[in-house]
Amino acid sequence: MSDTDGKRAGREGNTGLSQSELDDLVASTDAGGRNPRGAVGILIMLVALSWSLYQLWIASPLPFMLGFGVFNDTEARAFHLGFAIFLGFMTFPSARTPFQMVLGIGVPLLLTWLFWLGSDGLWWVPLVGALVVAGVALGSPRDHVAPWEWVMAIAGAGSALYIYFAYEGIAGRVGAPITQDLVVGVVGLLLLLEATRRSLGPALMIVATVFLSYTFLGPYMPQLIAHSSKSLGVVINHQWITTEGVFGIALGVSTSFVFLFVLFGSLLDKAGAGNYFIQVAFSLMGHMKGGPAKAAVVSSAMTGLISGSSIANVVTTGTFTIPLMKKVGFSSEKAGAVEVASSVNGQIMPPVMGAAAFLMVEYVGIPYFDVVKHAFLPAVISYIALVYIVHLEAMKQGMEGLPRAYTPKPIVQRLIGIAFIIAAICALSFGVYYGLGWIRTLFPDVAGWILFALLVAVYVGLVYISSKETIPELTNEEGKDETLPLPGPTVRSGLHFILPVVVLVWALMVDRLSPGLSAFYAAAFMIFILLTQRPLLSMFRGQGEYARSFRNGCVDLLDGLVTGARNMIGIGIATATAGIIVGSVSQTGVGSALADVVEVLSGGNILAILFLTAILSLILGMGLPTTANYIVVSALLAPVIVTLGQQNGLIVPLIAVHLFVFYFGIMADVTPPVGLASFAAAAVSGGDPIKTGAVAFFYSLRTAALPFLFIFNTQLLLIDVGWIQGIFVFIVATVAMLLFAAATQGFFLTRNRFYETIALLLIAFTFFRPAFWMDMVYPPFEPVPPTQIEEAAGNTPVGEPLRLRVSGVNEIGEPLEFTALLEVPEGEDGATRLENAGLFFRQEGDSLIIDDVMFDSAAQDAGLDWDQEVLRVLQPQWQPSKYLMFIPAALLLALIVWLQRGRAEKATSRRTDATPA
Repeated sequence: MSDTDGKRAGREGNTGLSQSELDDLVASTDAGGRNPRGAVGILIMLVALSWSLYQLWIASPLPFMLGFGVFNDTEARAFHLGFAIFLGFMTFPSARTPFQMVLGIGVPLLLTWLFWLGSDGLWWVPLVGALVVAGVALGSPRDHVAPWEWVMAIAGAGSALYIYFAYEGIAGRVGAPITQDLVVGVVGLLLLLEATRRSLGPALMIVATVFLSYTFLGPYMPQLIAHSSKSLGVVINHQWITTEGVFGIALGVSTSFVFLFVLFGSLLDKAGAGNYFIQVAFSLMGHMKGGPAKAAVVSSAMTGLISGSSIANVVTTGTFTIPLMKKVGFSSEKAGAVEVASSVNGQIMPPVMGAAAFLMVEYVGIPYFDVVKHAFLPAVISYIALVYIVHLEAMKQGMEGLPRAYTPKPIVQRLIGIAFIIAAICALSFGVYYGLGWIRTLFPDVAGWILFALLVAVYVGLVYISSKETIPELTNEEGKDETLPLPGPTVRSGLHFILPVVVLVWALMVDRLSPGLSAFYAAAFMIFILLTQRPLLSMFRGQGEYARSFRNGCVDLLDGLVTGARNMIGIGIATATAGIIVGSVSQTGVGSALADVVEVLSGGNILAILFLTAILSLILGMGLPTTANYIVVSALLAPVIVTLGQQNGLIVPLIAVHLFVFYFGIMADVTPPVGLASFAAAAVSGGDPIKTGAVAFFYSLRTAALPFLFIFNTQLLLIDVGWIQGIFVFIVATVAMLLFAAATQGFFLTRNRFYETIALLLIAFTFFRPAFWMDMVYPPFEPVPPTQIEEAAGNTPVGEPLRLRVSGVNEIGEPLEFTALLEVPEGEDGATRLENAGLFFRQEGDSLIIDDVMFDSAAQDAGLDWDQEVLRVLQPQWQPSKYLMFIPAALLLALIVWLQRGRAEKATSRRTDATPA
């Protein structure tokens, strides 16, 4: 038996499913479970390969340099969706469950009826619907592609490519679709929804169908959400012909950014980086209490950099980590839950964050660098807290780690070594940063080639270092003692895998290139690595066989390009289908109506609004992929939270709301009864999936708490925070989250008593939001009558906000109240400052009315407008530092430590006395 077969056999003996079944699970979820043999299989491979090469082409500067093959955004989206739909029908067989079949037939019938009514009875509409229903009803074999599926695949792809081939004609008849446009749009929408059902399950299809139906049935809706009826021509023009619906922002982000990052991750994994990350994590952390679980958290965080799929992350790392966790004492459910919690959190880890980071760039309208900056701190804190939760679990059960094959150095020596490594990395970073700037200044015309040559030289040097080591392979066979490898050789065995990540992060964060171009350069470098890694290792190890090594590298590259494309099928289809929902929202104006509904349900309370949003995200996320869930909920509720928060006196930054929605979207992969990642982990561990999901949700409470905290304390998102204050916020927030984890786990230094748990929660809350208590003692604002606004403006420090409670009307003439933050500019007195802010008043009796607001002024930025009435003015007043609240919190924490340390020492002495000599 070969080594590979032995590992596979060992793995199969330790998991609930065999390795082949686990591979099928990931494939059926992410890449399509059908792999026909022969010519059809080759065709699918070639189409997937063509998709990857097409995406690399349009992302590169080559089309502009060579003067051909240049696509505008709409044309590029058409090809992207065409590839996705074609491969969706070819690789995802239709599920044969009764519910799936009823849904697959019922949705086209319902939409055909609505399309027919909206078209005033056009004869061809029922014919198109009948053909689609027939294609679904005929079924879908798993081992080959049926003839009617060929027709559906080609028709779906053709409907998408129609936007490219008829682009000039469509541009000449904007808003006036002809019959040909309508036919293509009806076929495209029906087949897109069927492809969604196959590749993503029923949930997203149902939600999109509900919104599409709502577009036609507006007059029959309750008065609160009713709207005027829409004809078939208007709907098809909005949803399929323009970029307001299917071909909107979400599909554009998938086309421009997401594909390249998924492809980069696939290439990096094929090169061996995934295994390297796992081995490094185990070598560094496997010896600690509950070490395999801590290593699982760290390896999942690193794997999250290259994988946007929580399920693939669970299966990839879980097949190694879960059996090893069980070896040191974790139950099947807890081992699976640790893997689920850490794998799902991979999606909140910058720089990729699944696809959400790039969608936020478009939806929030801020640079990519800012999105990463805002998302970084909560993600790191969440992972640190998960490592601590694992540590507490190990402490509860008295677990040990895996044995080391070496004698560790003294702690002081290790700390000195770590400090030296950090200092060396910092020095190297500064040297590279200023060195590159020097090269670009002295050699502006050839700087790119010089930098590439230096990068290649560093890569060759790192491969030489790697060639002297062998990446160790952990096994998980029953009854075999596992010893951990040496950290040094393990780290050195794959240092060159870090280079592509450095290239990506450097291009994104330092050179500030676009995400698409950054991912292209990183992917191009990965292609270079895949083609040269094996021959270089063979040369440095003196093994020869360079031709064979190069051929194997080409096979890895081909596999990576095809796998990357197949992993994108579901994302491409999801973003297109989510576009239907976004298009329906913009076409019907349901967003403003939904704000009224949410306000009624919540009573205008911002905390209740946030809870409603969280619940909706969890419900939708039970069947929607994270990307689609984020698109839907952010389109529906993000503006509502901002508006209602402003009306309730809470100014919530838009990025905080979008991150709030995103965090609860990924929680749906954990939450029972549908959490797909929990089912995948249970399949690996052999545990109960519902119990696994429940424990994983309990572990993920820290992730659920963070969004509420950064809504009310935006410093956690590094908003308006400098470097020194940012470090301080990070330290305090990390301590607070660890205390929160200790409270929810019921264990700190020893098992908590109920009052200690309550005290720990109180301390954690104080560290997270000290202003809550300080505002009770010293209110930060002093209310003054509106007629004294000039005096209040004069007393407000320059640059500080003056809060105005304002009454007016919204865009459709309905009355509303909101709080505006008016930044006070410089001026001799209050009246001059208000004029410099672009704000002018008139007094009508005791009322103060805004008479005029200057264009592009601070007043206009604050949302003020003419004829609004100022109801109340809140003038900032002196307040002691909110951080003084840390003093009583620290004293209470010291008391808990003293109480628990005494009990822990007594328990230890009792165990020692009970141990026989």
